[in-house]
Order: sequence, then C-alpha cells, then structure tokens
Amino acid sequence: MIIPPGPLKVMVATKPVDFRKGAVSLAALVEHELGLKPFSGVVFIFRSKRANRIKLLVWDGTGLVLVSKVLQTGGFHWPRAHDGVMRLSASQASALFEGLQWSKMHTPRTQVPVTTR
Repeated sequence: MIIPPGPLKVMVATKPVDFRKGAVSLAALVEHELGLKPFSGVVFIFRSKRANRIKLLVWDGTGLVLVSKVLQTGGFHWPRAHDGVMRLSASQASALFEGLQWSKMHTPRTQVPVTTR
C-alpha cells in the first residue's frame, strides 16, 4: 500500500459500517459522521458487523487508496462500538490488520535527550 511520508496517524471508526461502501462513500462518512478530514493523509480503519472484515482508507496525495482484508477464521479484535472513533499507533494498527490483539502492543514513548553538565 502506498502511504504518505512521515509519521503514520491511524484513526479507527469503532462502529461497524456498511461494507458495500467504496472509497468515496467512506470518505464522506469520515467527513460527515466522524467530523474528520478524509484527504489529510490519515489512515482510517473500518470494520464489518461480524468483525471478520476491515477496510483501510487513506489519501496518498494523488487519490484515495482503499484496502480490504477478510479473515478466514476468527475476527479482528475491536474496541467497543460505543466509543466512536479512536487513534491507534502504527504498531497497534499493524497488529489489528494482522488479526492480533492490538491493545497489548507496547507503544514506545519518545525519549527526551538527557543533557549532562
């Protein structure tokens, strides 16, 4: 997948969406229902009702990229549906995409340089 340069920002829509929606319809959902900017380079992740399918939507600078994945067994580990939208780190999003328990991923904190006198 082509992703925008720089740090990756990932937003997850926690409520299931109609999986007949394509890139343009999901971009409209991001803008009107989530109140976010779909053409900002942020990766948006959506789930189906059964949580065995996900879609990733991102603007790569020239167009909308839509990626879909279906798990053959089991389902994706998902936040509670009433939470609306939440942010994940790149490593958590990668774990989610692989069908792993994303909430157990350690997200490294940025280290502050130590100065000595």
